[in-house]
Amino acid sequence: MPSVLVVLMALELAVAAVAAVPVALPGCPKACGSVTVPYPFGFRQGCFHAGFNLTCDVTHHPHKLLLGDGVEVDAISLADNTVRVRSKILNYQYNTSLEYGGSWSAGLAATGTIVVSTQHNVFVAVGCGLIAHLVPSHGDGDDRAPRYLSACAALCDGIPDPSDTSCSGIGCCQTTIVQGLPTYGVQLKDLDQTPYVNQRNMWWTAFIVDREWFVRNIGAMRNNTFDDGREWFDQQQHASSKVTSVPTVLEWWLDLERDYDLVVFDPKSGWRCVSSNSFGVAAGGAKCHCSEGYQGNPHILHGCQDIDECQLPVYPCVHGTCINMPGTYRCATNKRIISLPGLITAIAVTAGFGLLFSLMGAAKITNKLKQRRAKKLRQKFFKKNHGLLLQQLISSNNDIAERTRIFSLEELEQATNKFDHNRILGGGGHGTVYKGILSDQRIVAIKKAKIIVQREIDQFINEVVILSQTNHRNVVKLFGCCLETEVPLLVYEFISNGALSFHLHGQSENPLSWKDRLRIALETARAIAYLHSAASISVYHRDIKCANILLTDTLTSKVSDFGASRSIAIDETGILTAVQGTYGYLDPEYYYTSRLTEKSDVYSFGVILAELLTRVTPVFSSHSSEGTSLASHFVSHIRDNRFSDILDAQIVEEGGAEDAEVVARLAEACLSLKGEERPTMRQVETVLEDVQNSRVNLSSQITRVNRNATNDQPYKGSKGGEETRLYSLEKEFIESSEIPR
Repeated sequence: MPSVLVVLMALELAVAAVAAVPVALPGCPKACGSVTVPYPFGFRQGCFHAGFNLTCDVTHHPHKLLLGDGVEVDAISLADNTVRVRSKILNYQYNTSLEYGGSWSAGLAATGTIVVSTQHNVFVAVGCGLIAHLVPSHGDGDDRAPRYLSACAALCDGIPDPSDTSCSGIGCCQTTIVQGLPTYGVQLKDLDQTPYVNQRNMWWTAFIVDREWFVRNIGAMRNNTFDDGREWFDQQQHASSKVTSVPTVLEWWLDLERDYDLVVFDPKSGWRCVSSNSFGVAAGGAKCHCSEGYQGNPHILHGCQDIDECQLPVYPCVHGTCINMPGTYRCATNKRIISLPGLITAIAVTAGFGLLFSLMGAAKITNKLKQRRAKKLRQKFFKKNHGLLLQQLISSNNDIAERTRIFSLEELEQATNKFDHNRILGGGGHGTVYKGILSDQRIVAIKKAKIIVQREIDQFINEVVILSQTNHRNVVKLFGCCLETEVPLLVYEFISNGALSFHLHGQSENPLSWKDRLRIALETARAIAYLHSAASISVYHRDIKCANILLTDTLTSKVSDFGASRSIAIDETGILTAVQGTYGYLDPEYYYTSRLTEKSDVYSFGVILAELLTRVTPVFSSHSSEGTSLASHFVSHIRDNRFSDILDAQIVEEGGAEDAEVVARLAEACLSLKGEERPTMRQVETVLEDVQNSRVNLSSQITRVNRNATNDQPYKGSKGGEETRLYSLEKEFIESSEIPR
């Protein structure tokens, strides 16, 4: 084992052991002061690539390297494509104003390939009684950007303790940054709403800082704001002692179109940089690295040079002579005078033991390295998928903690036999669903996305947030999720009888009876009404359709697939968002105005009622057209008193024609082109209950439908103080993880 450690230490020192390698272009300075300046960066004309020009301020001693409009650079790394800078701290002196706004900048242009690293930095606010928002800068030019990128709140109970070195919401708060930009807007608001500041700190600060540096300096940054041991109103002395800048990490990449002279595509090996013995990673932009066994600057012609392992401080060949080779080395056995039988014996024994130990050692080292890489990768995905914030959301409410848990990837691989092909239940363009058996013998359905794009990840996170706070017998239960993969995995209760669409339009051997269809419609209406008005926050599903209504063995309905759903505050009636839904079920008013309301789900439910009555698909082929909408076709037949022409004959045979006519009138009201003329889901639920229980006659039921459609009174449930507190945390999670849809 010691010999293995020696080899590993030798490999780690390889970069430092070789002769100097190219850093900058020939004839160009390699450093400004103590900061190395590798190409494509540079500060002299002809020494930098477009978009990577810097300034070397020689008026300071030592010289200072500056980025953009004067931000000081501490270091530039080719290994992880980062630039470490000194960014400003935003200081606000509290007076009588209750709201402050400012801007944070890394000294960069609004467009470019250098932005704030979301992986390495956190957004921090220090002060008492404030909520801090990080928002897109007004000049970013992207109207589709989210309103808030990050937010956190800091409270105080008396004067903050100078010895406190934490930042968890008491006098100091921190949060991740969801989107890397060159500039941001910063908004600070007073939570106490009290201009009189006799007992309050006079200063608020906000900044974007390197996460690792901040962990080591939390106490210093708190005292920098709270002025440890000084009077609150000694403003002049306080201001003179303040730290004005902190380290911030930027990340950079090459633009595949602009920087075509630095990165090329090799049909055999893929992307690589201009230097031989290099490779590139292209994902939106390109990042270049030297191949294994080489080091240097891959952005310069012949910039990646061989590492001479034989010149390492720790000699790699203990019992032989080291021979350097391009990208590697080999050990040659020293020649000795030995008899032929002895030579054969020595070779055989040495080869045998060498092969045995080499195979054992290589296998062990490879396995250890694979395990270490896999663990780091899982930790990286867990943080990227907002695992820490989801843990906080679950632990903050006992009800959610009892229903939802975070699974490890190992647990789900064991439950699905490593996602065996035979465990696949179904899937579509967005992902695959596997059948799994957990360690407690529960049978579950595990949803795994195919497409690795940020939108799919955000939809998965959105579904976790919504389902973790819902508890209804007709909403599919979410047992938990796994965030250790590039795209999160969702774990649901196993629904064995398929989707409603299969039973209505598929090859089901047992068609649904009218009684079952009516009960399924009522259960679905109850679930949607619960989402709209009875959950802790209002949820608009946005993709209500038969394929998203699952049926158990007893034909109990379960509403599923909340990836496209949006949650809003209970006092809001709608939200502007990009149009999303399924053709045939999409609300025309939402399609043309982009305003999503609860009535959009009502329209989609009206299409489901029409399917239950007719067993016709939402879009079908007719004599006059290949793509006829069931909604318009159904409404025209109702208004022309030709409902019997499209009513499913099975309903008539079962004696349900009278009840079906009431349901048809209800569907007509739901399919009104104007949302204000549609009933609420609570009113729809009431009518369906009356029909199922046969409480009123036909005429009064139809009258109820028409009256509910025209006198729409939104239903609002009561909310307790605990739910109000939890809602703010849930909203923070949603805003930190989703992009506008």
